[in-house]
Parts: sequence; C-alpha cells; structure tokens
Amino acid sequence: MTLQNALTGINDHARGALPAEVFAVLDADRRRAGNPDVSQVGARIENFELPGADGKLTSLGELVAVGPAVLVFYRGQWCPYCNLTLRTYQQEVLPELEKYGATLAAISPQQPDGSVPFEDLAFPVLSDVGSTVARGLGLSYPVSQPVREAMEALGTDLEKVNGSWELVHPAVVVVDQDRVIRYIDVHPDFVTRTEPVEILEAVKSL
Repeated sequence: MTLQNALTGINDHARGALPAEVFAVLDADRRRAGNPDVSQVGARIENFELPGADGKLTSLGELVAVGPAVLVFYRGQWCPYCNLTLRTYQQEVLPELEKYGATLAAISPQQPDGSVPFEDLAFPVLSDVGSTVARGLGLSYPVSQPVREAMEALGTDLEKVNGSWELVHPAVVVVDQDRVIRYIDVHPDFVTRTEPVEILEAVKSL
C-alpha cells in the first residue's frame, strides 16, 4: 500500500466520523485553488536552531554536518495525516537515509511540549514556533475563519498548541551540506504527502 492510499483511507474514515458540516469546510479548504509562492530548488536556507520536546536545540548545520538533510514540515501532532506520514517515514525512509549519510528531521509550528507523543520517533521532531523557518520558505499561511471554527468544533485550538492561528503546508525539503535546496515538494492539499520512494530518489540523486 502506498502512503497516499493510507492517507485516503484516513480521509474516507473522517468523512463518515466527523459532523458533515465540519468535514465539508475542511474538505473545501484542502481543495483550495492556487499554488503557494514557495522557495525553489537552488535557494539557500539560513541556518536555524529549533527546540525539541526536551528543550534541546538542533541546528540545520548539525543536520547537514555529514551529508544532506531531509526536512519534513508538518501541521502538528493533532493531525492524523501527519502522524501516519511521520511514522511511515520512520519505517521506510530513515533506514535507507543512513546508507547515504543523510539525516531526517520533522518540523512543525507546534509548541515543543506538543511533540511529546512523537517520543518514539528516532529522528528530531522540532518546533518552529512562530513559523519563522516555514515562513522563510513560503510554507506558512493564516487559517481562515471558517476553518478556525471547524477546528474549534473538533476541540483543536491552534492558539494554544501553536501559539497562533497559523499553519504550514506539508512539505519535504532536501538540502545539501551547503544548505542549498536540492528538492522541494509542497502539498497545499494536506491529505496528500510525498511518497517515501520520491524522497529516497531525491537523496540518491545528490
């Protein structure tokens, strides 16, 4: 089964489990038109330091110290699509990356303590509170009022978990040791994500 098939299954379940009016708002949001103005291959990312759940800072310089880094931008641990994606990457991507001296790190705008449920992951899960890094890449965007009301109806208050009503487009960014973007795949439709095989091909091609 591909990652996309599994994500579609989660969405099909949500369609039947969520209140119809709430699902309709979220479904319309993921299908919104237009492409975000994001950084392109060849752009250089400024070094950054972000905390994990334990407060330990991890820098981009550390991540690319011995090879390329795969940066996975996700919405938050409250997002079931993100949970499945990160755990799929741990199983299918992380073991292969080690063969190429590459590292993997996940980044979200969620407060550091919000990543505690990801303690079982064997790669850094970092908090970009305020979306400084994501905004620099063009991945950050404000949540619309209808979506905000739908999320609040489901008990998700981004003001508490993220510090603001701002989200990021899920994305995978591969950077080389010079912190230059060599691959970027952005998903405004949050039910879709980068397949593991695509990530590995991007790293292998460096």
